[in-house]
Amino acid sequence: MSIDKELLEILACPLCKAEVREVREGEGLQCVQCGRIYPVREGIPVMLIDEAETKEEGKEEK
Repeated sequence: MSIDKELLEILACPLCKAEVREVREGEGLQCVQCGRIYPVREGIPVMLIDEAETKEEGKEEK
């Protein structure tokens, strides 16, 4: 499911405050600075640092 463009414009990474972009066909939002991927569940972005996948987990989206 794709995230509304207006919503994407106001969302930011809660850790580093950088822009996020859609990845995995709308299943996640990746921070352009730190690389964390925040999940999207039932069309709702889960912008919690503890819920994000990190590079250390080996699940980084390129």
